[in-house]
Amino acid sequence: MERIGDTLNRVVKAPNFAARYEEMRKEIMGNPGVQKFLTAHSSEITSEVIERSLGKLYEYSTASHRCEKCTDLTNCVNIMKGFEPELVLTQGLIDVAYTKCPNKLIDEDERNISRMIESLHMQKDVMQARLPDIDIDYDDSRLDVVIEAKNFLKVFDETGKLPERGIYIHGPFGTGKSYILGALANELAKRRVRTVAVYVPEFLREMKQSIQDQTLNEKIEFVKKAQVLMLDDFGAETMSAWTRDEVLGTVLQYRMAEKLPTFFTSNFSFSELEHHLTYSQRGDKEVMKASRIMERISTISTPIKLEGDNRRDK
Repeated sequence: MERIGDTLNRVVKAPNFAARYEEMRKEIMGNPGVQKFLTAHSSEITSEVIERSLGKLYEYSTASHRCEKCTDLTNCVNIMKGFEPELVLTQGLIDVAYTKCPNKLIDEDERNISRMIESLHMQKDVMQARLPDIDIDYDDSRLDVVIEAKNFLKVFDETGKLPERGIYIHGPFGTGKSYILGALANELAKRRVRTVAVYVPEFLREMKQSIQDQTLNEKIEFVKKAQVLMLDDFGAETMSAWTRDEVLGTVLQYRMAEKLPTFFTSNFSFSELEHHLTYSQRGDKEVMKASRIMERISTISTPIKLEGDNRRDK
């Protein structure tokens, strides 16, 4: 039986192996990144060092750099997904060190941004909205809302402080009110402003259930102290006196006192919402309590009407 050493020598010396090896070596040495590194360290690198480090040079030269061979992070072709090799000298030999690639950095940034938005029962497509995608040619009222949203962002960009008043966007069903809120939430997230977006009807139902599992106070605290709060579809269901006064009233009172910006969408104008809030589920008429809620809403937000046809039916 032939010894392993003899077998390896025979394979290495075989003409076809030698030809492939030389071809591979030329490809490695012809790599622009390899050439740049060898030139920069010419005083430290000998031909012997190159031969002994050929495996590392091959690892470097066959990898994707600046994501040139990768469509996205999922399809990264490198040994370590999301990382690209760079050549370094270690103890007199050439080695590779891995650093995060552009796709990895983008992915991490997007994850960090998404963590700046807490969405409670909001539709997924709404929370993926982007302000530049809003069709401002659709009607003048849409342009007015977008301008107001951009002005809010402009104040923060210029001062580093959030304006005290949000926007109360009201208008017919399906005109894109929620979409604008989602777009604004994403713009704020890019600025590392934490936003809580709440679909109010489902949130109020959850509050009723929270009495039983004793999480009511915890959830109210979480919502009311949000850096920016967005209340979507406000007034969409008949509220009980308890949800109006103890849940929404508590949240809005805190935000008014602390001057925290709050955004709303609703099918009701201010006057229509006040009428809606005046009557409880049992039909009780409570004018003063409705007025208190409206005072808080008008203090922390500016009403803008969004008009247009129902775009969901198109």
